[in-house]
Amino acid sequence: MLAWTIYISFLGVLVLMLLPKGNASAARKVAMLTAVAGCGVALLGFVQHQPGETVTVANVPWIPSLGIHYHLAADGISVTLVLLTGLGAIAGILFSWNVEHRTKEFFAFYLALIGGVYGVFLSFDLFLLFVFYEIAIIPKYFIIAIWGSTRREYGAMKLALYSFVGSAMVLIGLIAAYIVAGAQTMSLQALAQHAFPVGFQMWAFPLVFVGFAILAGLWPFHTWAPTGHVAAPTAASMLLAGVVMKLGAYGCLRVAMTVFPGGMENWSFGVLGFHSWRDVIAVLAVIGIVYGALVALVQKDFKFVIGYSSVSHMGFVLLGLVTLNTIGLSGAVLQMFSHGVIAGLLFAVVGRMVYDRTHTRELSVLEGMRLSKAMPFAAVTFVIASAASMGLPGFSGFVAELQVLIGAWAAYPTLAVITGIGIVIGVAYTLRAAMKAFFGEEEQPLTPALSPSDGEREKRLHDVSHPEGMEDGTPMEAISVPERIGAVLLIGVSLLVGLYPQVLLRVIMPSFDSPLFDWLRRGGGL
Repeated sequence: MLAWTIYISFLGVLVLMLLPKGNASAARKVAMLTAVAGCGVALLGFVQHQPGETVTVANVPWIPSLGIHYHLAADGISVTLVLLTGLGAIAGILFSWNVEHRTKEFFAFYLALIGGVYGVFLSFDLFLLFVFYEIAIIPKYFIIAIWGSTRREYGAMKLALYSFVGSAMVLIGLIAAYIVAGAQTMSLQALAQHAFPVGFQMWAFPLVFVGFAILAGLWPFHTWAPTGHVAAPTAASMLLAGVVMKLGAYGCLRVAMTVFPGGMENWSFGVLGFHSWRDVIAVLAVIGIVYGALVALVQKDFKFVIGYSSVSHMGFVLLGLVTLNTIGLSGAVLQMFSHGVIAGLLFAVVGRMVYDRTHTRELSVLEGMRLSKAMPFAAVTFVIASAASMGLPGFSGFVAELQVLIGAWAAYPTLAVITGIGIVIGVAYTLRAAMKAFFGEEEQPLTPALSPSDGEREKRLHDVSHPEGMEDGTPMEAISVPERIGAVLLIGVSLLVGLYPQVLLRVIMPSFDSPLFDWLRRGGGL
């Protein structure tokens, strides 16, 4: 039934487009019913999945002359990320319940993106995977460009250009693999078993890995991410950080590392201390962890803090992938799920609960509003999300990052220590953002030493107490029921995985025993 996650999503798009114009209420209900149905199928597939098995969902010829099949299948990694997509889809709609501008078009693009993401995680034919990958990219551009905020057209175009450059790199690598393998099939399983020349893999692996890793926020190709997050509406930010960046990491693992494992072997020479592409990627991942945390520490825009924190946390995923041991790899997949939940919650608080009510994201301005009193639910939610983001025990982030660190210690001890520094900086920027945004001091009148005119002093105090768009004496809009449900959903999921990580690890870890990962065992990685 997992294929129905895709079909239900695109069926929802069709129903939305048939709705009469201006019926926002009906559009919301259709979108929510579609997301709930898709998540229900994903949850059912996850619960029924047997650890270690790879289930063929559909496999029929699509373009027989090229050996291309409509081949959908699922292992433990796939069902975990499909479940994440379903949860993210529901949460994003709950936090977009206030969208009034072209509502049905907004949710149509939203569900098309969700359908594309489901397709990527279930595709076991590389051409089909690439098609779904592109389907997921296109709606992102329109959602940001039409419904975004700060420099939305620039953010949308930058995201699209980076995505398409990465896609072009991936496509070149896939076509090359198809031809070298005899131009008979694009099956992931067949190509994974094919003995490609090591020389070919040495250039194909970095080409495809980096092509996918661009979407995962690999430093220094990460610059689209903070800009895109800030420009995107709340639901798009949640999906961008929650599931779209996971497409890139998933492609690195499922395609680049599986089809071209020889590309990770040591070179016959060393360059600046690097002896393989694996070493290069590990260093770039750690740079991303520390750099993202340092830049987040000095940001003045609340949403930029969360945007750069996503770059930092995705570095853990990429580092875990190149450890090439079971605990590191399973930690990387668990971090994909954990970051998807936590980052979605953080963007929901910043974008929907705070920005939509205060009309500002400047921490210096928010500091004088004492939002912990004006919006206590938002403050509590952000504190809990911050604790999860910092990796406190009891939340999903702790288990995921701990596994990555243990795996990294076995493979790259020095890098593991540097990664620990990144975690400490992460605690600092998270606490700084929470204090400034929700627990800052009330703005006091300027001292006479500054000698402002009475009018300037009065205007400054008014601007802080009454953000743009709010009239004098008008209380802030209360946190709505859909927002409360979405927050509780995401917090509950993070707590569940943090307190009982085996709920996911029981299907993730046995996946690395499948024939797709024979290359890891041959190389001694497992």
